[in-house]
Amino acid sequence: MTAVVEVKGLRAYYQTNQFGVERDVRAVDDVSLDVQPDEIYGLAGESSCGKSTLIKTIAGAIRPPLQVRGGSVVFNFAGRSLDLYESGPEALAAIRWKHLSYVMQGSMGVLNPVRRIRHSFVDFAWRHIAKPRAEFEAIVVAHLGRVQLGPEVLDAYPHELSGGMRQRVAIALATVCKPELIIADEPTTALDVIVQKGVLGMIRDVQRELKSSLIFVTHDMAVHANLCDRLGVMYAGRLIEEGATRDVFSRPLHPYTTHLIASLPRIGRTSSVKPLVGAPPNLANPPPGCRFHPRCPLAMAVCKEQTPALVNVAPGHRVACFAVTPGAAIVAP
Repeated sequence: MTAVVEVKGLRAYYQTNQFGVERDVRAVDDVSLDVQPDEIYGLAGESSCGKSTLIKTIAGAIRPPLQVRGGSVVFNFAGRSLDLYESGPEALAAIRWKHLSYVMQGSMGVLNPVRRIRHSFVDFAWRHIAKPRAEFEAIVVAHLGRVQLGPEVLDAYPHELSGGMRQRVAIALATVCKPELIIADEPTTALDVIVQKGVLGMIRDVQRELKSSLIFVTHDMAVHANLCDRLGVMYAGRLIEEGATRDVFSRPLHPYTTHLIASLPRIGRTSSVKPLVGAPPNLANPPPGCRFHPRCPLAMAVCKEQTPALVNVAPGHRVACFAVTPGAAIVAP
């Protein structure tokens, strides 16, 4: 089966210049992954590990000081392949919203505060759906029903809607053209837990109905456990473990993944959770070798000198850790 998107060796750095000193912040450093048709792929990891930068790079939402320094992002839509960074902005504009959509953090960042919701749908989707205005609005109203919103929403301004309603509008905007790939960056962060549950269930229902693929980013491991088919765990700009969500939760292999899952609250737990020592590294000057080694309870001498490759340890399960795969190939630092 051909993947909807294939990411290989992707490197995306923020180039900074402070007090005359130029530095590269290696937010995404040699990441490779793929997303299959009709799959929800989750990206997990603590804040500032590179999740949002990775999906911005996959979506082609590159703005200075972010720069792509290497690797490729290849989309496979409707039997055609498109190398994002070899094809130019015109090719990206042709697939955006129709084949590829992006739900950014914070729905108010998407919706124009001085224009009614109807105009947002016209701006985003009318030219892609290519129907007469009346027929287009009928399609939009039917789609709003999928996310449990009535047609009266079209006449509202964003500030007249609740946070949950605005988030549903943002998701409807991203899915009204029935794209093959939807990228969602922390779409429920600002919502309370009751509204969050409803939005997550709605995202799953819409994805199943449209049979789209979904890349879902959140630092909330409980959300990943309930929503995602496969899970990739990032640390300090690199993908350190990937596998079926059930396998990753039942048998985490990387010490960082083990800590993330152990930190989840459990009914009946009486002991406190031991925190990780230290802090995430400075990505402008990351440590040599494995970037997790300064905090890792299993660190060995080789971890401080060489970088482990992300290798298969079981069907569909990859991990980058010398403690798990002592003979793993080494990648360039």
